[in-house]
Amino acid sequence: MRGYNTTAQFIQALEKAGELVRITAEVDAELEVSEIACRVMRHYGPALLFENVRGSKIPLLINAYGSNRRMCMALGVDSLDDIAERITSLIEIKPPTSFKESLKMLPHVAQVRNFPPRTVKKADCQEIIYRGDQVDLGMFPIIKCWPEDGGKFITLPQVITRNPETGAPNVGMYRLQVIDRNTTFLHAQTHHGTAGHLRMYRERGITKVPCAVAIGGPSVATYAATAPMPPELDEWLLAGFLRDEPVEMVKTLEHDLKVPAESDIVLEGYIDLEDFRTEGPFGDHTGFYTLKDEYPTFHITTITTRKNPVYWTTIVGQPPKEDYFLGKATERIFLSILKKTVPEIVDMNLPIFGVFHNFCFVSIRKEYPHHARKVMYALWGLGQMSLSKYIVVVDSDIDVQNTDTVMFHVGANVDPQRDIQIVRGPIDVLDHASDMSGWGGKMGIDATRKWKSEGFPREWPKELEMTPETIDKVSARWKEYGLPMALKGEPSMARRGVLLESQANSGGGKIGTIESGGAQMGG
Repeated sequence: MRGYNTTAQFIQALEKAGELVRITAEVDAELEVSEIACRVMRHYGPALLFENVRGSKIPLLINAYGSNRRMCMALGVDSLDDIAERITSLIEIKPPTSFKESLKMLPHVAQVRNFPPRTVKKADCQEIIYRGDQVDLGMFPIIKCWPEDGGKFITLPQVITRNPETGAPNVGMYRLQVIDRNTTFLHAQTHHGTAGHLRMYRERGITKVPCAVAIGGPSVATYAATAPMPPELDEWLLAGFLRDEPVEMVKTLEHDLKVPAESDIVLEGYIDLEDFRTEGPFGDHTGFYTLKDEYPTFHITTITTRKNPVYWTTIVGQPPKEDYFLGKATERIFLSILKKTVPEIVDMNLPIFGVFHNFCFVSIRKEYPHHARKVMYALWGLGQMSLSKYIVVVDSDIDVQNTDTVMFHVGANVDPQRDIQIVRGPIDVLDHASDMSGWGGKMGIDATRKWKSEGFPREWPKELEMTPETIDKVSARWKEYGLPMALKGEPSMARRGVLLESQANSGGGKIGTIESGGAQMGG
């Protein structure tokens, strides 16, 4: 098995690796935990285990995924590219039989189906049971993240619902604002899986939708809740594939939904589609407060826990934060699937300052005139990529993990009147700049070198680069020069780009790996 089966095992491994700090001083769940975590995350610091949160007997774990090293530990790999290579060897795509089908064409990871979840009859997550008047969210150290938040929020949940038509489960990460001891909001945005389920239940006249929320458990489980899985493959299949072992699941006490058997905490109940209320504000990953909006309520009828549960949480806000590493893992893991759909892609970077949906940098092997625009439209037609606000396309020899390099070529290669494509379409509902929620303008920027066949009449200048022989000679003799090794630097960008492309072509390169302990990409 890869990763860790329980929170206790993960904490033990993090501590042994020097990746966790225990905080025994009493802290307040309202703002104080958030401020401490913010300062640590800003410096790409360790996971934090708060053992004495005022008003709760349950310890709080935060920033568990907050570095590339810890993300790899959680998934049981040395590099995220290892997972991408495993997925690459398994991908199959069924040829579309119609234009409509081609738009819906999704990659099919055949052998993922070898790891279906395994159901058990008894589970540690049901060792302690609370029902009726015993149900009280106040027992948990749920935090208030930012001063103007509408209340306390559960921020790392695995929210589980079921498709009423097929019975297939969906697992998503949707924040839950606490209303009272047994009620929260469910912030399922319209583009996501659970929102689709709720629309299907409403169409069938069903207003009480069974729902379970798991917290903690196997180290892959929380990540799986964030992964953009195709509808026909549920997140527990992905978790089993990542673990090399099926995830053990147990039936909830209230309904036939199943949750990871090793979860720390499980909330059971129903989403009330006749009870919408005003949720928020919430200090979001955009760095701004998401405004108040109407969302359905989640009514909790049963709570179950392990004997010694740990409450997992996180905070979001202006990067860097823990969610950056969860999102970066998805970028690297699913890049191989994206390449099967858009094969001209060499590499992609969702830069940290773009908070995932604002910016997408992509390098391509340009094969025909205006190829960059084809890639823009292809990405705007794919799942969560459809919400990308700015897509920048560069040539294959440009390292998109180096944001300065990308912007250099935007400045050098782009004529704004000729190379910018403005469209309108769906955008992230958290985008506050658009006139309408979830709908607005998007920009594609063609920063590739321009060809005469694209109507460019002039000769394109050659970019500066040193000869490979000189680069290798200087690198080999650096110590002889008596200069500090810190000044040795790297080969010229052009040379690095050639190396990057050759690695991509060979299929064996470690492209764009985040360095341990920080969000430094490339190299």
